[in-house]
Amino acid sequence: MRITGGELGGRRFQVPKGKGVRPTADRVREAVFSSLGDLKQGRVLDLYAGSGSLGLEAISRGAGEAFFIERAPESLKVLRANIEELELTDRTKVIRASVRQAVRRLGEAGERFNFVFLDPPYTSEEAEYALKDLVESGVLADGAAVVLESSRRREAPAVPGLTALEQRRYGDTMISRFIQVDLPKDDEPEGGGS
Repeated sequence: MRITGGELGGRRFQVPKGKGVRPTADRVREAVFSSLGDLKQGRVLDLYAGSGSLGLEAISRGAGEAFFIERAPESLKVLRANIEELELTDRTKVIRASVRQAVRRLGEAGERFNFVFLDPPYTSEEAEYALKDLVESGVLADGAAVVLESSRRREAPAVPGLTALEQRRYGDTMISRFIQVDLPKDDEPEGGGS
C-alpha cells in the first residue's frame, strides 16, 4: 500500500495481516480525498484506524494532525510502525480504545475535528452507533466532513446532525460522505411566523 498524494505521495506503508483486515484501496482513498479538496491544516479523527491509511493520507494532503482510534493489538503495532516510518509522530496521536469509549472521552476533553473517517467492520452494526456518537459527543467542528466506508450491500444510516452529501460505489465498497449540521434547539419554534 502507498500514500496516493500530497507531501508523502508514493511512500509505502505496512498493512496488518489477518482475515478481519480490509485496508482502504489506493484508488478509493484517492477518490475520497479528491472529493474533500483542501484539508487546510484541519484536525482528523481516524476511527477503526487499522494501518492508519486514511489519517496518514490526510496528513500527507495538508491536515495538521490526526488522532487514530484502534484496539486490535496487531493493527496497533503496524499503525505505530507506519507513523514512525513516515516520521509523523509529532502530528499524530494513537488511542487504544473502542471507538465508543474514545469518542466519548474526546468529547469530554473538548477535542474537535474537521474531518472524520470511519471504516468499521462491514458485517457489524457499528456504523450507525459511531455516527450517532460523533454527533452526540460534540467532537465534530462546525461543518465537519464525515466519510464512512461500508459494504455496498448496506444502506448508510440516517443520523440527525449529519446530512448525506454523496454516495459512491467502488466494487464491494460504498463511500458515504456527510457534513455536520446544527440540530434545532428544543426551545426554537418550528416554522415561521412573526
